[in-house]
Amino acid sequence: MRLVFAGTPEPAVPSLRALLASEEHEVVAVVTRPDAQAGRGRRVVRSPIGALADEHGIEVLTPPKASDPAFLARLAEIAPDACPVVAYGALLSQAALDIPAHGWVNLHFSLLPAWRGAAPVQAAIRAGDEITGASTFRIVKELDAGPVYGVITEQIAAGDTAGELLGRLAESGAKLLVSTMDGIADGTLRAVAQTGDGVSYAPKVTVEDARVSFADPAAAVDRQIRAVSPEPGAWAEFRGERLKLGPVTVVDEPGPPPGELVVERKRVLVGTASKPVRLGEVQAQGKKRMAATDWARGTRIEQGERLQ
Repeated sequence: MRLVFAGTPEPAVPSLRALLASEEHEVVAVVTRPDAQAGRGRRVVRSPIGALADEHGIEVLTPPKASDPAFLARLAEIAPDACPVVAYGALLSQAALDIPAHGWVNLHFSLLPAWRGAAPVQAAIRAGDEITGASTFRIVKELDAGPVYGVITEQIAAGDTAGELLGRLAESGAKLLVSTMDGIADGTLRAVAQTGDGVSYAPKVTVEDARVSFADPAAAVDRQIRAVSPEPGAWAEFRGERLKLGPVTVVDEPGPPPGELVVERKRVLVGTASKPVRLGEVQAQGKKRMAATDWARGTRIEQGERLQ
């Protein structure tokens, strides 16, 4: 099939690579978010998908909106058979959805209808799910509600961060997306409507969502931090400034009151509503990331001080 691939961030790259390597399909163009400023120098850079397309000499479309008339006209000229999508990052207009004969087929990193929305991996970790996965489905106007072509499952390990889990799903999901395109092309695959049971939503995670509440039990604190690692990154306040927090370890022993710090020679503990957690790496404002014990020694934490 002639394909126009839509995607933007790094997790979409394995899928585009897999489709480019397929002998059954031809990626004739990609759609990605417009070039944006990044890094300390605020240089304008291509998205990871745009950069990969440039390497392969593939046309790159960067419409400000998917309803842009010039974009719709060019997409109609290309006349793709299908448009596979992985984390494109923008809403698709009905006019765009109507152009490819086999529609837009999204790879979504959850077992639909669970965790529809922008942050399914983060939501699964924070909720304490033991199993997640990826689904391919045909996009309709309702959010992530289209009929499903296929699924793969993935176990969530006890220490998984969102970044680690998403990395694995991006690789296994790429294979699912290619097999979905194969099945659509040869007519052996039919999409099945989603059930109305078990629907849950995973909205975009904000910086405020990443603020850790040590008034929660230790297991919830652990899951919250892992769910927002590496982006946007967990944090709490210490002495009125933001302190970024890496993943923690739940300690099976009595601890101090919620938020209170206990500094020992080889570890730094923080109290929660249940057991304490041991801090891993932290990053104070204007400083590099470092082991919590090194931070504590340099900061000279006084007895009774807390992470707020």
